[in-house]
Order: sequence, then structure tokens, then C-alpha cells
Amino acid sequence: MAKQTKPLPALEWLQPRLKLTRALSLFSFIALFVLLLVWNLGFADLHGARTWVVLSIQLVPLLLLAPGLFLGSARAHAWTCFVVNIYFIQGVLAAIDPARMLFGILEALISFELFCSALLYTRWRFQYDRKLAGEA
Repeated sequence: MAKQTKPLPALEWLQPRLKLTRALSLFSFIALFVLLLVWNLGFADLHGARTWVVLSIQLVPLLLLAPGLFLGSARAHAWTCFVVNIYFIQGVLAAIDPARMLFGILEALISFELFCSALLYTRWRFQYDRKLAGEA
């Protein structure tokens, strides 16, 4: 028995969801970037490591994704879902340490929000593009 394809949602249903998830993705992305920057410049005990090296390691993956996210690329949002898992894991591990608990909780929550919003944006954007191309 062949699997029947589900009908795509209407464009009117997809448009507000695309706007909301894109805005949430951008907000979370910027919040994560700012959190990492502020934490490492102001609060982190780097034990003698150079600040610019730590910042480079943490921020370069986000900077590579930034152009695609700001342009609204569905593929960049999909890649963000993969990359942001690193920050979620880092946040959970930091939350275990009492000295970095607040940072860890914030990082895990922001990265989780970024993951969910980017995932929904990717799904709905591909559905939107398929609907615009004339697929039923």
C-alpha cells in the first residue's frame, strides 16, 4: 500500500509562522553570541588562556552561520540546528559547576530556543517554497 502524501499548509497559515520563527531564531542567535562575548570578556576565569583564543573558538562557528541566518536561508537555519548542539552541551556541562551555573543555564536555554525556532523555520520555509512552486 502506497503512502499518501500530506497536503501542504496554506500560504496564509505559513507566513506568520515563518516571520515568528525567523524573529525568534535571530533573537536567540544574537542573544547566544552576546552571552558568550560578555561571559568570556567579563566573568570567565580562563586560567591564563588568551581571551581572544577562547572567543575565537567559541564564536567562529556562529560567525560562519551569521550571513545565511540574516539572509533568511533555510539551509543556514538547518545547519544552525546541528551547530547549536555544541553550545547546548557546553551549557549543560557549565550548569553542573556552581561557579558557572547561571551562565550554563542561560546558554542551554538560549541554545535550545535557537534549535527549536531554527528547526521550525526550516520546516515551514521548505513547505512554503514547495507551495509557491505549485505543489499541492
